Amino acid sequence: MQPDNLISLKDDMIAFIAGHGMRRLNGYVTEEVPTVIFEEENPDGWKDFVEHAKSANAPFVTMSEVILEKSDIAILLDQLREQSFPGDSDSSDLDDAEYLVNHVGKVGYLQLGFAHQGVMFIFEIATDWYDRFQDLIEVVSDLGGIMLNDSDDE
Repeated sequence: MQPDNLISLKDDMIAFIAGHGMRRLNGYVTEEVPTVIFEEENPDGWKDFVEHAKSANAPFVTMSEVILEKSDIAILLDQLREQSFPGDSDSSDLDDAEYLVNHVGKVGYLQLGFAHQGVMFIFEIATDWYDRFQDLIEVVSDLGGIMLNDSDDE
């Protein structure tokens, strides 16, 4: 089970990377880049990932984090309220979004990466609340794409 704040894990990662004599570059690897996702069931699998980077003679490891901001929740709540239908009894998405306020200022997602032979190798870890936040963002994006046919009004 993941903690609800990955800040201490981030600190451990920074120390471990430095302890292996490697440099760290703050940067996020996007989905547009050819990637291989590192899958490991062991909670300390990220250490194996860093050791693989060192074995591959990677000049650095990329590191990215997401800290939940109050403004992120405010925007999400506004969009959920705008897209909810009057009298909609299913307000679980809205309740979940409001609950996220408890996680403001916490690190919910970490990504490590290194390049080798034209491919980025990625290690990702996220908290449960961050996964739910991403689900809600997807709900808002999906609903925002629905177009209504107003041709009867003309």
